[in-house]
Amino acid sequence: MAMVARSRADRRAAERAGHRAEWLAGLWLRLKGFRVLARNVRTPHGEIDLIARRGKIVTFVEVKRRDDEDDARRAVTVRQRDRIAHGARYLADSGRFGPGAESFRFDVVIVRRGRLPLHIPDAWRP
Repeated sequence: MAMVARSRADRRAAERAGHRAEWLAGLWLRLKGFRVLARNVRTPHGEIDLIARRGKIVTFVEVKRRDDEDDARRAVTVRQRDRIAHGARYLADSGRFGPGAESFRFDVVIVRRGRLPLHIPDAWRP
């Protein structure tokens, strides 16, 4: 019984840490001049952590919380990139971003303990 409670507690702690990382990533993007349009957006294809906009560029952001930058980069798998790209296309086709959005891109923000977030613009192209 204690093992189940510990496992549940571990999941909750990981979820809280993930939410803090997404909050910090959003703050970092705002400091860089982005406007955060949405967080944790669910689409039929999966969830997109952050959607931000600067000027006419709408950015779909995957946030990774890892202690090692290389581990974080490897954690954004081809399958995950495809899922995010399909979700982004679904949202773009719905006209959710209004007039003026001329281009879209996919960024990654890596949040590491004790360091400033690392923003990787245009991290991949579908």
